[in-house]
Amino acid sequence: MKIEHVAIWTRELERLRTFYETYFDAQSGARYHNPNTGFQSYFLSFAGGARLELMYRGDIHEEPGGERLGYAHLAFATGSRTAVDKLTARLAAAEYKLLSGPRWTGDGYYESVILDPDGNRIEITV
Repeated sequence: MKIEHVAIWTRELERLRTFYETYFDAQSGARYHNPNTGFQSYFLSFAGGARLELMYRGDIHEEPGGERLGYAHLAFATGSRTAVDKLTARLAAAEYKLLSGPRWTGDGYYESVILDPDGNRIEITV
């Protein structure tokens, strides 16, 4: 058994798609649009086989951001400390909010934590 995909609601579908394509090498499928419901989405695929669905519908309004029950973060493994450092510096230079790191965590991860354009937490790990 494996997780097939994880989904995130967004108010700005194109902005979030571009973020994951630009910084995490996601490959986007075609935009899906249901004109009857206003639902739109993209499936983004990553090298390891994981997929992320980005979804939009005009009546979804909850603000993401701080810690809460449910979804906590996405973690992307880069393969090396150098890659973590470089991607973290690139994101910080592009003015994405850096919450922590890069650093070694108490449970043995080398990581940094940033927020995507919608305020979703992203861990960048080895």
